[in-house]
Amino acid sequence: MGTEKHGEDTKLHRGIGPRQLSMIAIGGAIGTGLWFASGSAISSAGPGGAMVAFGLMGLIVFFMMTSLGEMATQLPLVGSFEAYANRFIDPAFGFAVGWNYWFSWSITVAAEFVAAGLIVKFWLPNVPVTVVAMISFTLLMILNLISAKSFAEAEYWFAGIKVVTIAIFLIVGVLMIVGIMNGHSMGFQNWILDAGDGRKAPFVGGFAAMMMVFLVAGFSFQGTEIVGLAAAEAKNPEKNVPKAIKSVFWRILLFYIGSIFVVGTLVSFTDPQLLGGGIDNIAASPMVIVFKNAGFAAAASVLNAVILTSVLSCGNSGLYTSSRMLHAMALRGNAPKFFSKVNRKGVPVYAVWATGLIGALAFFASMIGEGKAYYIFYNASGLSGFMIWLGIAICHYRFRKAWVKQGHSLDELKYKALFYPFAPIFAMISITIVIFGANVWVFEEGAFTWFDFITNYCLIVIIPGLYFGYKWKHKTKIVPLEECDFTLPKEETVDNSK
Repeated sequence: MGTEKHGEDTKLHRGIGPRQLSMIAIGGAIGTGLWFASGSAISSAGPGGAMVAFGLMGLIVFFMMTSLGEMATQLPLVGSFEAYANRFIDPAFGFAVGWNYWFSWSITVAAEFVAAGLIVKFWLPNVPVTVVAMISFTLLMILNLISAKSFAEAEYWFAGIKVVTIAIFLIVGVLMIVGIMNGHSMGFQNWILDAGDGRKAPFVGGFAAMMMVFLVAGFSFQGTEIVGLAAAEAKNPEKNVPKAIKSVFWRILLFYIGSIFVVGTLVSFTDPQLLGGGIDNIAASPMVIVFKNAGFAAAASVLNAVILTSVLSCGNSGLYTSSRMLHAMALRGNAPKFFSKVNRKGVPVYAVWATGLIGALAFFASMIGEGKAYYIFYNASGLSGFMIWLGIAICHYRFRKAWVKQGHSLDELKYKALFYPFAPIFAMISITIVIFGANVWVFEEGAFTWFDFITNYCLIVIIPGLYFGYKWKHKTKIVPLEECDFTLPKEETVDNSK
């Protein structure tokens, strides 16, 4: 119970270099939320409201990531925050976190396979989503089964395409704002626009609208924690993990806040197209609107291709992280032992296949409706992801308390998170609000359905259910601060020689 059991056939290899780790960290937060949700956010809360909401969520993510960075740099363990939950909270909590995370990203893989099919319909409307899902499944399974290095290299290029596209968008947007590209300065009239119906920029819809955007922003940023799991297969984690973690805040500030500023300046919050953006309506993406206004006629087609790579990137990351979590749980006896086995390249092949088969649920999307399938998978993974963030914040709070309690100096830490204890406490409170407030619209009068309630709220009970079930069976207790384990035994490390 909670004890790692390693052998030569269960050791991962350190195949992820600093270049790849940094790009994994950068690409983790760039998903469909940036391409689509930013438009509806501006429409409902105005440019100012959207910027404040995304900026605040970015701050929460920064706090959460620095907390994870402190632990991952000090203890780059297989399983990352699942291992920390075992050591610093309760083995039952580690069990709950591990299975929840595996479920979250396995379902995300399925969601991204469906999304890929919906995106391809832009060019080939008659091609079934199932066909595209099968092709995506085959591609990502190959990348993940070869080696950790092949996953990381693919993710480097997938994320690189996203980064370059956003950089071009920001440059084009700034040139349009100052009048270099379209012949006249756009100015900032959209930031003071009065719609004439009581709505006025920059803050539209008041606090309630900003709160809803705040929740959407949280979904958009999920995936940033991947770098914590990748630390176990990263070369020189003491140096490269903090470097990757530190880039989180600046990429969020530049990509999300910068993009919202550009869109909010160039496109009126009253533009009806902003509300129509979605995975199946690329033409209504705020970025497409801006590119088209700049004179790029092929903007929709080009950006659709970029979003397809973004979706594959997310699926690629999901397959990697969830399989590593399943491998780590098998080492600790919290999953069937054969999931801990790796091939000669250090790939946990059985764990990859188990995760891939959950992703293959996308093959049956047409049976319940392709759009509905994506919605169900997306909501399930989103709520689970927030609960993981909450677990990371709790782990760090107890990690630092135990570190000091056992007589260690903060100067001994290889990387020290900022603003402790405020940061993890602030993250815990904020994320709890997100978990319970993310889908309050379900309870609106006349809008309530049991389908919406089940798909948006019932998953919240997963972690408490797993936690208390394991605790009842194994009679575990919360680990006293004096007994929290900070050692890094040889058998817990991955193979550094390959």
